[in-house]
Amino acid sequence: MCGRFTLLTDLDQIRHSFDIAKVEYVLQARTNIAPGQDIAVIRQQQDERILDGFRWGLIPSWAKEAKIGYKMINARAETLATKASFRSLIARHRVGIVADGFYEWKKEVEDKQPYRFQLQSREPFAFAGLYDEWESPEDGELIRSCTIITTEPNTLAAEVHNRMPVILAPEALDTWLDPQMTDKEHLQQFLVPYSAEEMIKYPVSKEVGNVKNISNHLIDEIPLNSK
Repeated sequence: MCGRFTLLTDLDQIRHSFDIAKVEYVLQARTNIAPGQDIAVIRQQQDERILDGFRWGLIPSWAKEAKIGYKMINARAETLATKASFRSLIARHRVGIVADGFYEWKKEVEDKQPYRFQLQSREPFAFAGLYDEWESPEDGELIRSCTIITTEPNTLAAEVHNRMPVILAPEALDTWLDPQMTDKEHLQQFLVPYSAEEMIKYPVSKEVGNVKNISNHLIDEIPLNSK
C-alpha cells in the first residue's frame, strides 16, 4: 500500500513539470502527507491541466458516511475492474496525484523501518489516481476525494514491501488524463511497476509513523541502527 508521501517541490517547478495551466490549490511543502488530508492532484478539463486539491481517501458517491474514505486510500490495479467502488471511475474519473517521494515500511523482527522512495532525478512525479464526488446528506457539502492506485513492487520496492504506488511516466500521464480516453483495457496497461533503475530508496526516521510529526528532518537519511 501507499500510506504516506511527500511533496516539497515548489509551485513553479510543478507548473513547469506538468504543464499546469491553472492553479486552484494552495500548495505547501509537506514531509508527511497522510490519509484524510487534502492533496495536490492534476485534473484535465478539455485541453487544460488544472492543479486542484482533493481529499485523500475515496468516498464513493453512493456512500452513506464520509469516514469510509479512510478505508479506501489505495486501489489495487489488479482488481479495479471488479470492485464496485472503482470500476465505474476508471473510464472518466482519473487524476494524477503529485508527489516527490513516498514512504514504505519494512517489517523487521521487533519493529518496522520506514524508507523513502524517490526518482533518481529527484523530480516530482504523478501517482495514478481515481476520484469521485460525494455530497454530505447532512449539510450538502460536496467533497472531491481520491485514491492512489497500487501495483506489485519493482525489484527496489520489493526489498521493503509487497506493493508500491503506480507512478506514471510523462507519456502515460498524458493518456491517463485525457478525458477522451475511455478504453479501460488500454488504460490498464499503464498500471505497472515503475522502473527500479530510475528510483532510489533510503531509510528515514521512525518518527514519520506519527502523522503529527511534520518536521523537515523526516526526509533525512539515517543510519540503520538509528531510531
